[in-house]
Amino acid sequence: MFETERLDVRRMQPSDVDDLERVYGDADAMRWVDDGRAITRVECERWLDVTRRNYRARGYGMSVLVERASGRVIGFCGLVHPGGQEQAEIKYALERGSWGRGLATEAAAGMLAYGAREHGLDTVIATTAPENHASHRVLLKVGMTRAEVVHEDDGTPVQVFRWRTGGAATGA
Repeated sequence: MFETERLDVRRMQPSDVDDLERVYGDADAMRWVDDGRAITRVECERWLDVTRRNYRARGYGMSVLVERASGRVIGFCGLVHPGGQEQAEIKYALERGSWGRGLATEAAAGMLAYGAREHGLDTVIATTAPENHASHRVLLKVGMTRAEVVHEDDGTPVQVFRWRTGGAATGA
C-alpha cells in the first residue's frame, strides 16, 4: 500500500492471524482499545473477515505494519468506519516492544496521507480514552486537533480528534 522511513504497510491477509493475536491478545497493550480486553484468536479470525469486507466495500481497512529493518510485523494501523459511522476513523496498535520509538506517529501520518491520496478522504477522526495521553501525543503530532468529548451509550467518555486534508485539522 505504502511505505514510510521504517515501515512497509500492506493489506491484511489470512496468514496474519498469529500476529493479530500476538498484538491484540496482549491485555496490557489493549488497555486503551475498545473495552480494554485482549481479544481471542476466534475474534482475530472474525476481524480478518471484517477487514476483507472493508477492502471490498471501501478499498481500505486495517493494515499490517512491517518493520523494514527486521521484517517483523510490529502492529496494525488503518482507516475504518466502526458501526457504519460516516467518517473514516484512524486506528492503530503496536506490540509493546515497539512503543516509544515514534512508529505509531510514523504509521498514522502515512495512513492519513494514503487515505487522502488514494481514497480522497478529506476528513478523518480518531477516538481515544481521555486519559490516553500517549495516543493524544501521536494524534497531535500527525496534525489532528483535539475536538469534543462524547459519551458512549454506557456513559464512557471518549475524546475525539479531527484531521483535514493538507494537515489543516478542524476543531469541534
